[in-house]
Amino acid sequence: MSAKLVFSWDELKKEIEPVLTEAKNKLPKRIYDELEAKLQKTTEEYGLLPEEAKKIVEYVLSEYEYSMVEPGEPVGTVAAQSIGEPGTQMTLRTFHYAGIREFNVTLGLPRFIELVDARREPSTPIMYIYLDEEHKYDENKAKEVARRIEFTRVANVASEIDIDLVNLRLVVRLDPVMLEDKGVTVEQVKKVLEKLKLGKVEQDPSDPLTLFIQLEIGESFSLMDLQKKREKVLNAKIKGIKKIRRVIIQSMTNEEGRTEYFLVTEGSNLKDVLNVPGVDPRRVYTNNIHEIEEVLGIEAARAALIREMKDVLDEQGLDVDIRHIMLVADVMTQTGRVRQIGRHGVSGEKPSPLARAAFEMTTQNLFAAAARGEVDKLKGVTESVIAGRVIGVGTGIVEVRMNPSQIVKTMKESGKEA
Repeated sequence: MSAKLVFSWDELKKEIEPVLTEAKNKLPKRIYDELEAKLQKTTEEYGLLPEEAKKIVEYVLSEYEYSMVEPGEPVGTVAAQSIGEPGTQMTLRTFHYAGIREFNVTLGLPRFIELVDARREPSTPIMYIYLDEEHKYDENKAKEVARRIEFTRVANVASEIDIDLVNLRLVVRLDPVMLEDKGVTVEQVKKVLEKLKLGKVEQDPSDPLTLFIQLEIGESFSLMDLQKKREKVLNAKIKGIKKIRRVIIQSMTNEEGRTEYFLVTEGSNLKDVLNVPGVDPRRVYTNNIHEIEEVLGIEAARAALIREMKDVLDEQGLDVDIRHIMLVADVMTQTGRVRQIGRHGVSGEKPSPLARAAFEMTTQNLFAAAARGEVDKLKGVTESVIAGRVIGVGTGIVEVRMNPSQIVKTMKESGKEA
């Protein structure tokens, strides 16, 4: 090895080439690239000797090999215990989401149960919508995007809607404050009411914020009919995206030190939000796992599951290794769809009838398996325990077999008696 005291990165790389090649062959590409980048940075800033660099690489290799799962390790049991034990310390309450007082977001154990049960709709769906370059630095432009997204009905901009029984008409009085807040004009509301085709829509000459709908009703009608027409007017859509009940504008300081505006929504509709002008489609996030699966695919759903479960545990101050969470997400998504951990998902779809029966609905599972003539090969942990067999994990995966005839043949060939 050279006695030189200062090495450039290229010189150092050449000196430790054998150990770097070994690392490249053994480490995942991402880890190796990170190791090489840090070695280069350290060499350029502080200077590294070949002996020091070699020790660093060897240490990383040794730590990586130590962290690998041993053959036969019961990873499912370890993951279950690692998540289940801290899970007993999780709270049952629903907290206000930090920084957004207006929204309640389900956290703690109820949210974790939602995730592993793969509920179709979260109890509190929420979206984080980041904007494109044109809209994210201007609060007024961000407000324009928010107005495009927020689902606005006539009920949101009307102060009252009365039934005028004398003239058989509906009286819609609009709230000027709400009209301005939602970015809606009286003309827009009028057009929406005309599309309902309940009758002729007219504006009160003395009050431009009051609209009359002259109802077209036959000779026989009931108060219930009028009430249904009133409900239809209340729920008439003016603009926005279905399911997005409210949108709040939030701000943050980005990496460049500039104030950036983004939107937080109560309700979720990923497919439609991605098509809204002004939205950056690469930076839209929802806590609805099934929406992510339908719009972006199973890999995106798996990543969202890991993120959501990790966030729940971190928020509770529980330190669980992310690899246990990744294993749960892998099992839930390995078939190409998001399945719950339960009798209608992972546990209920096990190939072993005994394992299914041991989880839930014992007699129903056994009768169904018998009716179908299923065979249990006793390969899994649960069914092996039931049958009193050695479990196929740890030392249980090792089998020792003997061939007596081969032993006799070998002894005869060596001149020994069997």
